[in-house]
Amino acid sequence: MDTVYRILTVNPELSATNIGVFDEEVCIFEKTIHHQADELGKFARLWEQAAYREKEILHHLDYEGMNISKLNAVSGRGGLLHPIEGGTYAVEDDMVADLKQNAYGKHVSNLGGLIAYDIGKHLHIPAFVVDPVVVDELEPVARISGLPELPRKSIFHALNQKAVARMAADEMQTKYENTNFIVVHMGFGITIGAHQKGSVIDVNNGLNGEGPFSTTRAGSLPVGDLMNWCLSKGYGINEISEQLFFRSGLRAYLDTDDIEIVETKIEHGDQYAKLIYEAMAYQISKEIGAVSVALCGQVDAIVLTGMLAHQKRLTSFISRRVEWIADTLVYPGEYVMPALAAGALRILKGEEIAKHYKRIREEQYGD
Repeated sequence: MDTVYRILTVNPELSATNIGVFDEEVCIFEKTIHHQADELGKFARLWEQAAYREKEILHHLDYEGMNISKLNAVSGRGGLLHPIEGGTYAVEDDMVADLKQNAYGKHVSNLGGLIAYDIGKHLHIPAFVVDPVVVDELEPVARISGLPELPRKSIFHALNQKAVARMAADEMQTKYENTNFIVVHMGFGITIGAHQKGSVIDVNNGLNGEGPFSTTRAGSLPVGDLMNWCLSKGYGINEISEQLFFRSGLRAYLDTDDIEIVETKIEHGDQYAKLIYEAMAYQISKEIGAVSVALCGQVDAIVLTGMLAHQKRLTSFISRRVEWIADTLVYPGEYVMPALAAGALRILKGEEIAKHYKRIREEQYGD
């Protein structure tokens, strides 16, 4: 009888931890564990939450009758590390050190690898992270920005982008490594990647403001006007970040970042809401066109994903604008948990070899 591998997946959020148990590709259990703010507030440093969240995970698995002794691996959401190529990485001492020290940034996703490591160590099973946001496969020409001190960086929704690219390849009865896709992740941030034969050779940095505006983010802006605006407001870095990343986009124009409310406004004849909504879709379409250049126009499909991909008005507008490039495939929502399980499963089945993360600097960082 063939072995059926069982994998625990862990995706930390600010006030919750999402977990899933997969028998290979099949999810047999999933749960969102909510954490009270006063409980998390007891921890002075982010990494200290790992043990608390791990205890909560094990408690809920036991309560639901999940036998943890049957687990073959733990797969956690990857955090902020130094740039690495895509793939599934074993969580080992070097990675743990950088995640604990917030060496490349402080983010709740850093807890994914730490929790996986602790559970794996306790159960004597391997722990992995899969395609973290810092996946960097850019071609050298794509790194040049125009200012030597500010090279372009690869920070994007790597896990979900690569997951849906694999799904699209399966649908086309081929392998991800044999295809050229443009993958568009549309959520609070919007990232659009050129996937060439399994590598993301160019992608906008949605975290730091490149690309289309979204429900709350400003996207790319006229640099001169932006400088004058910042100076006129007298804003510091915190105020600028708050405005550009959380109070811009649809929210700035329409006083809401709820896409359903915007859709309702349009259905009731609000022409201004329609204009702004279509402007967002237009900017997404323009970025798709720009990214097609990275693939020399050789595009097998355009893949739309993320929470906004549920909106047929949006996906239809984009499809009409870009249909001259390639057919559009739509995979609404995010596939974080299945992608974490699939990455670990490829290692367990010997389809891939686990990669190893190495520290590139030894100084002490963060908290």
